[in-house]
Amino acid sequence: MARLRIAAAALAVFGSTLITELNSSVRAQGSLFTFADVDESKFVLVAAPIGSGPRSQLNIYEQRTSARPCYEVKGSAPAVVDPLMATFDFTGICNRYIDGNGYSLRIGGDDLGTRYRLSVIKTADDIELIAVPTKNQAQPTLVVAKAGGPGNGFIQLVLEPGWSLKRRQYGTKTLGHLYVYRDAIQPAAGVEEQSADAEPADAEAADAEAADTTQDGGAEMTP
Repeated sequence: MARLRIAAAALAVFGSTLITELNSSVRAQGSLFTFADVDESKFVLVAAPIGSGPRSQLNIYEQRTSARPCYEVKGSAPAVVDPLMATFDFTGICNRYIDGNGYSLRIGGDDLGTRYRLSVIKTADDIELIAVPTKNQAQPTLVVAKAGGPGNGFIQLVLEPGWSLKRRQYGTKTLGHLYVYRDAIQPAAGVEEQSADAEPADAEAADAEAADTTQDGGAEMTP
């Protein structure tokens, strides 16, 4: 009996240690990937319409080569983006990232793609890209980018100070996935006050597009 009790105690300790290690591994998932700088002059963030309705979601367009323009930006505050790549075969020339398969939020060493959703909201006087917690509602909502004024159609979003774009990296290999990046969290001032007038992005439409793994479902990467 004494041996059985000792074995049971050892098994319990082993199980507890295994769970602790597993939890630690999950918490450290973001550290599996590092990040690399990108030439941000070759990217544009866009509040892109969802279907024919008034709501929008984040698209990111990348000019990979100078063969022909992938997009055109006109005006300011807000600037209108013409997605020229939609009119030709942009293989090898452009990349288009249209949902969470192609981009995610990263703060410092932590990949927050499973804990935050990047959503476009419209207020009475602006269009904003915000990062919204999806699992722990006590976490802060973050203002990531703004258009500078109200508008419809494809509208440029300009990153707020402190935010930048990075590319996901695994070891020495640079991957296609983009990070909307900041060194440390800084809660968004005024988000709660704005939310009463805001039009949140259609979560069901965004989730459906994020689940789509066809050509129009995520990062459209070309070799």
